[in-house]
Amino acid sequence: MQFGIFSVGDVTPDPTTGRTPTERERIKAMVAIALKAEEVGLDVFATGEHHNPPFVPSSPTTMLGYIAAQTEKLVLSTSTTLITTNDPVKIAEDFAMLQHLADGRVDLMMGRGNTGPVYPWFGQDIRQGINLAIENYALLHRLWREDVVDWEGKFRTPLQSFTSTPRPLDDVPPFVWHGSIRSPEIAEQAAYYGDGFFHNNIFWPADHTKRMVELYRARYAHYGHGTPEQAIVGLGGQVFMRKNSQDAVREFRPYFDNAPVYGHGPSLEDFTDQTPLTVGSSQEVIEKTLAFRDYAGDYQRQLFLLDHAGLPLKTVLEQLDLLGEEVVPVLREEFAKGRPADVPEAPTHASLLTAAQKESVA
Repeated sequence: MQFGIFSVGDVTPDPTTGRTPTERERIKAMVAIALKAEEVGLDVFATGEHHNPPFVPSSPTTMLGYIAAQTEKLVLSTSTTLITTNDPVKIAEDFAMLQHLADGRVDLMMGRGNTGPVYPWFGQDIRQGINLAIENYALLHRLWREDVVDWEGKFRTPLQSFTSTPRPLDDVPPFVWHGSIRSPEIAEQAAYYGDGFFHNNIFWPADHTKRMVELYRARYAHYGHGTPEQAIVGLGGQVFMRKNSQDAVREFRPYFDNAPVYGHGPSLEDFTDQTPLTVGSSQEVIEKTLAFRDYAGDYQRQLFLLDHAGLPLKTVLEQLDLLGEEVVPVLREEFAKGRPADVPEAPTHASLLTAAQKESVA
């Protein structure tokens, strides 16, 4: 399994001090968090994509390219690449370029985002969100696999004898995850292409996540990519840790209560009881995360949200130390126990290249 972190890149006041970081401070903090993730032995750093305040990551490949130059092993990913409002041609070019710069340490997660006004900002209609996601990805998929593309669709101008440059590294496109919280059409899309399916797994109860993952697994098998158990699944999660639970709850409560997404809603206790959020000791995080397998099966990628709601950088780096030293080593060991031999590992550039070479020989 791969373990890592994902960031939404929000610029939020610290409720305990009232101070709001500058955009520069927040961008630099995200870079520091990524570098720390590699330092403590995590596998993946993923950034969101937003084009509105209070978020800063409007150009994920710029940030990931900068991080690539300062890391050696970290897989660089996105927690949302807006397939609905970005031009598929530009996505193809940007991520192929990043692939070359990062020596293949790149994948990405397609998503529709959760900000309605972004659609007209980029000349699109939110009512066409699902259709945009389907058509745009169909084009992107071809651009990475065909040297010359002739194409015509509904949402952009036609392409005639078009070649996207640079070509994917080693002729192996970046692995794609399709991220969704509630849309079965996206689980279907991931299954159709044999791509990965990533469930946010932060806001919704386990039974909802279970239904979405089971739908994807069943459809993955339906399209002939393998058994349901061989489908490529990723999950999110959200944690805050201290040595003992009482300290964790006391310290995190003001951030939870004022968070832009769920602040002023359910209590912290209700939210931790009904969703995957874990606020407590490292052992509690281990136990609750291991339980994800009970409803998602054996899966390939686990990403945690740590840096949001105004948490200061110092606190986030402390969380990463706990994650790297006390949590992830145990999760690696425990998730490996009883894992069937035919359940694939998380795709990497190396594994995809090996598979492509074997296919070409066959």
